[in-house]
Amino acid sequence: MATAAEAAAEIVREIAAVGAADLAAAAEPLRADCLRLSRKVSLLSHLVAEVAEAGAGEGDGKVAAWLGELVRALQAARRFIDLGRTPARPSEASDQDAICNNVAIQFKFVTWQLQAVLASLPQNCFQISDEVQEEVDLVRAQLRREMEKKGDLDVNTFSKIHDILAHHVDSVGSQPKQSHGQPETPHMENLCNGHLELQNIVMLVSEISGVPKSDAERITSKLIEGLENMRVTDSTKPVNIVSQSSDETKDSPETHKKSDSIAIPEDFRCPISLELMRDPVIVSTGQTYERAFIQRWIDCGNRTCPKTQQKLQNLTLTPNYVLRSLILQWCEEKGIEPPTRSKNDGSYVEVGGERVAIETLVRNLSSSSLDERKSAAAEIRSLAKKSTDNRILLAESGAIPALVKLLSSKDLKTQEHAVTSLLNLSIYDQNKELIVVAGAIVPIIQVLRKGGMEARENAAAAIFSLSLIDDNKITIGSTPGAIEALVELLQSGSPRGRKDAATALFNLCIYQANKVRAVRAGILAPLIQMLQDSSRNGAIDEALTILSVLVSHHECKTAIAKAHAIPFLIDLLRSSQARNKENAAAILLALCKRDAENLACIGRLGAQIPLTELSKTGTDRAKRKATSLLEHLSKLQVL
Repeated sequence: MATAAEAAAEIVREIAAVGAADLAAAAEPLRADCLRLSRKVSLLSHLVAEVAEAGAGEGDGKVAAWLGELVRALQAARRFIDLGRTPARPSEASDQDAICNNVAIQFKFVTWQLQAVLASLPQNCFQISDEVQEEVDLVRAQLRREMEKKGDLDVNTFSKIHDILAHHVDSVGSQPKQSHGQPETPHMENLCNGHLELQNIVMLVSEISGVPKSDAERITSKLIEGLENMRVTDSTKPVNIVSQSSDETKDSPETHKKSDSIAIPEDFRCPISLELMRDPVIVSTGQTYERAFIQRWIDCGNRTCPKTQQKLQNLTLTPNYVLRSLILQWCEEKGIEPPTRSKNDGSYVEVGGERVAIETLVRNLSSSSLDERKSAAAEIRSLAKKSTDNRILLAESGAIPALVKLLSSKDLKTQEHAVTSLLNLSIYDQNKELIVVAGAIVPIIQVLRKGGMEARENAAAAIFSLSLIDDNKITIGSTPGAIEALVELLQSGSPRGRKDAATALFNLCIYQANKVRAVRAGILAPLIQMLQDSSRNGAIDEALTILSVLVSHHECKTAIAKAHAIPFLIDLLRSSQARNKENAAAILLALCKRDAENLACIGRLGAQIPLTELSKTGTDRAKRKATSLLEHLSKLQVL
């Protein structure tokens, strides 16, 4: 089980790194659908982390089966994204239509498979937090929306293909080969048009499922037989994926009635959940969403409008009273019960006693008793972790300024509770601005420098969370000692502290001026050390990710070469994982562009052999980078 969980986490990390890797001057950027898919999968990083940490028993068949399905779904997503780096170049319009249709089929299957495995998450077997469950629900809603955009699909067909492929993968190598004299599949010329279409679907799905093309006809035969049997016993027509896979729909007979018997106007549906809106709100792009779903989208760190992909200029959610009135009028005309606001969905919350209790806790933060201050901070830390409603109420009750004052407490545990409370409060985006306005940056940096190790870890995580706002990248980067404290934690902190510091530094270094600050603060020494650290899972990947951002700045590029990073990058070309080889090649190419000295250096260090191997066996991006480097080396030798 642990192996499958680790494999899932590794795939999620690889897919999440795709967007960052494309920032490093990818010659052929991903298709839009692949980039959207990578963003959705990246939101599952917290889920796979909690699954790995839960440590459910290896002998639990239900857990093992679910993890196997998760890994297969993620592997299919990764293959689909990899195929998105090598777009075909058709010569005719009809070819273009066929390619688009094929891509749409593969995308439908990948999104259907991911959505299905998330829907069957065995929550009782894992200690999944409320926040992570919200992220999972959000990803599922987004996947359903993507499938809707691609048109209707036959769930029965996809389900049957999935079952046959899963059985094939499990049994490959264990079955004797068929006799050549008794072929078990029909010849292509004997298939009718409908079966030819099925053959095409199986070929496309097999490609992203890692099944050899040679097995496609045998799988098609089983599929046709299974579907014919299904037609005999069940004459139902293809159904919409939403009505089949949504837990919310299954659990609500009223929702079934709405979706099956009454067509809901498109403008009345939330673009995220595809359900009738109960509390519509308008975002800065002018689009309207259900408050609960757009709030979850924002809380997960997204800064774009889900429907238009435009950047949100602000995070204000304005109630759409006109649309809500139209929805209520429509419900009355159709004779169905109008949707009501839920107290737990992020809309207007009437909490009564909860608000009084929270206000009491906030007052205790300023108590003359150290024990009361510590206890209140610990309770707020817990409340702020649990839900968006709590984060809103705590901020409205004045918790943020009081917590900022406690960052200067001489009691280390109180300090730890305060900084962790601010970290948890910052998950709600509107609180990020309040935290910065309250003057939290400088005291958080002080905790980062002198607090206990857990407090330092959470201080680094808080800096990362706050830096998700672009203006805060500038504010934090220009704060004296901020980047230096992160570099110190990166070099000498605990494993978790180093990871939190690396994440914060990467995000800050997206801003150009912070790249130079990081290099001058000494970031290259720990990064070079991390390139050699094969004992800590992810250390090499983290170092390469930060270097790929730094190398785009001329001063940093020079510093990287002077720090003798090139030999270690070449070593990674020889012995590292595929993703690390790819990133190492990309960084080497950036170092050698318009720099004959660096190019000559990699030539002297024998980079030609691993680059030649990488140009033949690496990922598509790695092949391009390696080939480009070899061309530069060849020109240098000619000169």
